[in-house]
Amino acid sequence: MAEIAVLERTVVVRHGRRLEYFTIGWHALEGLVAVIAGAIAGSVSLVGFGIDSFIEVTSGSVLLWRMSLDADVHRRERNERRSLQIVGVCFLCLAAYIAYESATDLLSKRAPEHSIPGILLASVSLVVMPLLSRAKRRVGHTLGSAAMDADARQAEFCTYLSAILLAGLLLNAVFGLWWADPVAGLVMVPIVAKEGIAGLQGKACDHCSVR
Repeated sequence: MAEIAVLERTVVVRHGRRLEYFTIGWHALEGLVAVIAGAIAGSVSLVGFGIDSFIEVTSGSVLLWRMSLDADVHRRERNERRSLQIVGVCFLCLAAYIAYESATDLLSKRAPEHSIPGILLASVSLVVMPLLSRAKRRVGHTLGSAAMDADARQAEFCTYLSAILLAGLLLNAVFGLWWADPVAGLVMVPIVAKEGIAGLQGKACDHCSVR
């Protein structure tokens, strides 16, 4: 039975690593497209979204490291806590950047120009991120990995940011409501920051315990 459990865990870890490889590849491409499209359109929101994607690349790399060390049972808890803290730092960096960009947008009253690539990118992200988050939650629950669960929540935040970006671009393009995107971003800041603080404190999710 113990051997079967080890084999099953190995399969789940392998699946988790594949998810993180996909996360890194997707966010690297997403970030590149967003930054370029944002620079062309003069859109701070798109550029900020791209930088968020690069932060997600860092988070995915950390989780790959966590998966590669999963077989070390004696160091698993320490590696889990360290991974969770690094992901927490990513959350706090993300919260700080959203706050800065949102405040800057409001003060400067600078609305993003129409960007078809930005609208398409945000729309695709709204489909991909919930699926990725759900898959990571299943892996995190099976492994008892709070770090993977935190990474799944980060994918959820990326979904919210995609919705904020899309709403901002559409509302500005259709109704000229330049302030919609920065206000929504400011609403997200305390939620993201709370997750970052929990990560730094090494707090696990309710159903996660390192096994």
